[in-house]
Amino acid sequence: MDESSYSYKITGGVPLKGDINISGSKNAVLGILAAAMMIDGTCTLENVPDIADVRVMIEICQSLGAKFEVNESSEDTLTVFIDPRDINTYEATGPGVSRIRASYYLLGALLSRCGKATLRMPGGCDFGQRPIDLHLKAFKLMGAKGADPRKVNGGVITLNAAPLHGAKVFLDIVSVGATINIMLAATKAQGQTIIVNAAKEPHIVDVANFLNSMGARIKGAGTDTIRITGVSELPGNFTYSIIPDQIEAGTYMVAAATTGGDVTIHNVIPTHMDPLSSKMREMGYTIDEGDDYIRVYKDPEEEIWGTNFKTAPYPGFPTDLQPQTVVLLCLSKGLSKMDEDVWENRYQYIPELSKMGADINIFDHIALVNGIDCFYGAEVRATDLRAGAAMVCAALAAEGTTYISDAYRIDRGYQKIVEKLRALGAQIEVVEDTSSFVDSEA
Repeated sequence: MDESSYSYKITGGVPLKGDINISGSKNAVLGILAAAMMIDGTCTLENVPDIADVRVMIEICQSLGAKFEVNESSEDTLTVFIDPRDINTYEATGPGVSRIRASYYLLGALLSRCGKATLRMPGGCDFGQRPIDLHLKAFKLMGAKGADPRKVNGGVITLNAAPLHGAKVFLDIVSVGATINIMLAATKAQGQTIIVNAAKEPHIVDVANFLNSMGARIKGAGTDTIRITGVSELPGNFTYSIIPDQIEAGTYMVAAATTGGDVTIHNVIPTHMDPLSSKMREMGYTIDEGDDYIRVYKDPEEEIWGTNFKTAPYPGFPTDLQPQTVVLLCLSKGLSKMDEDVWENRYQYIPELSKMGADINIFDHIALVNGIDCFYGAEVRATDLRAGAAMVCAALAAEGTTYISDAYRIDRGYQKIVEKLRALGAQIEVVEDTSSFVDSEA
């Protein structure tokens, strides 16, 4: 099927039960794939999620001259062998670059490797202004010419550094993308780079750990100050395993809860889930944790009450779990509040959720959520990746059948979501794009 020609058909009302394995982190692996373009040897990545964004990033890197061998492992994830030694261009301007936001990491990677970088403006989900001025300001401090937001010509950025040198970079706002991109550029720059007010997300630590495994000298990842001492060579020749996906795990935690199910989620790092786990416990759900698993269920005698959330950079509550959590709040008692403090236009999915019976009022960046008894099946659209995941969670809990169009957006970030949910008992399938399936079955 064409990527825009299929939908998910979900018949809700079935409590999810069983065990599920979480794939490698989408946000980590995209940064690590870009970082792999900088090494002077080869590397092998394990626990790579088989998702659309990863395939696109690999295609972009192949267009630069890098060689890849992709194999499916026994765990249904990918093992990827990478040899970037034949990279023969610093220009990444093909159509794939505009399809994913993470392609902008190639600016830092190519600057680090080649001293030059040309990139078409990246794409990704559209939920507000996502400028890369912080990235460009940092590159300018590090000696790159052309790193002026006003010099983006025809959607193409061209940077030239002769040579790239270390600098002290203070980020005006905490930015995951800028933190990773600066870290990549600084890895082979001359001297030391210090990133102040750096983002602290788990996938930033994973990118730094990967680079250090390849021969980089990065200290402080996971804190608000990161110090990178440039090296002249990254020998590579190493195998590295991607961390579990925090957002995928959180999505299945919500799906289990909304359906009144009992699901044990394996291959997770429970501390990464603390922002969600603590709030779900506050609402009345039971969250049991082990070394690498989380079990989510509801005690029959417990009532579920709404609460208040506010998104924030890690270790705060992740914006990428905001839409799914709003679904959870809809099915709780009383009035809840979601304060979206990261992106200014991430409530585009609310009209879709309202078609299913949600009672939500938006005031600027705050969503006031009135609890409802249940969702009802409807025809809805995945407006972006995480909004699409929210629609899936709502549909699984709904009475009747829901059709979610533009399902390709969900597949950008969730490996084999249909198969994983079916294994938990969900009634979900992929169907040809719908126009009015619900009406025709009414």
